[in-house]
Amino acid sequence: MSIKKSISSLAVFGLLLLSCNSQVNQSDSTRSENKERVGGAFENGEFIYYKIPDALNAVDTSAAWTDEGEKILLTGIVYEHDGRTPAKGVVLYYYHTNTGGRYIHKPQQLRSMPPNALGQTHGYIRGWVKTGDDGKYFIYTLRPGSYPSHDEPAHVHVTVKEPNEINEYYIDDFVFDDDRLLTSSRRKKMLNRGGNGTVRMVQQGALHIGERNIILGLNIPNYPSTKAIKVRSGNNLGEEVFSFMPFHAWGPDKGTKTCPVCKYGWYHGILYFVGNKPDWSHIKNWLLFLEGEAEQRKKYFKAYFVYGNENKYNKNNREKLLEDLGKDLNLTHVALTFVPSFSDSLSEIKLNNIDPDVESTFILYRRSKIIGKFINLEPSPENFTLITQRLEETINEYFHLPNPLH
Repeated sequence: MSIKKSISSLAVFGLLLLSCNSQVNQSDSTRSENKERVGGAFENGEFIYYKIPDALNAVDTSAAWTDEGEKILLTGIVYEHDGRTPAKGVVLYYYHTNTGGRYIHKPQQLRSMPPNALGQTHGYIRGWVKTGDDGKYFIYTLRPGSYPSHDEPAHVHVTVKEPNEINEYYIDDFVFDDDRLLTSSRRKKMLNRGGNGTVRMVQQGALHIGERNIILGLNIPNYPSTKAIKVRSGNNLGEEVFSFMPFHAWGPDKGTKTCPVCKYGWYHGILYFVGNKPDWSHIKNWLLFLEGEAEQRKKYFKAYFVYGNENKYNKNNREKLLEDLGKDLNLTHVALTFVPSFSDSLSEIKLNNIDPDVESTFILYRRSKIIGKFINLEPSPENFTLITQRLEETINEYFHLPNPLH
């Protein structure tokens, strides 16, 4: 769909939104259109193309860049629906508040948007990026402030337009992991549209950098997809690994209920889940492989075995089983942990949606985001290579950077 056609369709759709937002009742036809629209309706969709430049590229610097405040770079890769193929030609429209939490109109700024008849505006801190062959995008801007009411975490709004006939749709806002308003309850309610929007900042000189990979169509209502998922276990690529509290039977945190993601989620990690169908020969081979990876990668990698067999569960017996396994394999780096079941609510393991009736589920994560998922993977040289390749290809120039000093 061309930009001109997009503008025309959005203009009509925008007028509809503006005329209906203040009404309690919408017509049946309007509700039907909203249900059929990819991603559903969203407020002020007609603002997306206002003052859009004729040419776009993968890098944009917002009008706030020269203002006083914390300079940030929001960056990442936009992937196709498979979560692995970089997506070319995708336009991301972003806007956010100033450091005071307000959408301000500055007439002297070229992209600034004056309020409409209802007083609505995206202000002057707004812009666009368009991905190249590698799917990457770079947004240089200032960290926004939360609304003066302090009822929402600070955030950056993003809308996606793919280079096809699919209409524009919004994805989860960029939010900041260190924001005090981003509570645990808010995190659990995230829709993960396009993947999880939480960014964990690293520091490079005076610049703070937050990475977020975006997966087209992920958790977007009415998104067309012909890919059928035959076996499902674990949350999706691009989503958050939820914190949970397993019993540690073997490893550095033996005797505790330390959360793997909370303590070791900054760099690379692997969660190796086994439920009701353990193959102990496979388990031993995988644990030896993971031990070797942990020895090689040092502090930049942590591996956990999480046993969740709900059949004949007994805490003492389970603990001794894994302790004996750790001794037998002489493990010094891999942690052997367990939960009563993968539906256990006390440990909160259930939030990770692991299927107990598959043989195994491997979740690879980086900065607490899922970067790889493999189900029923046998321990073979080819699959060992598959794991190491995924780890290697997700190490970039930001991987080893420290947390911001605040």
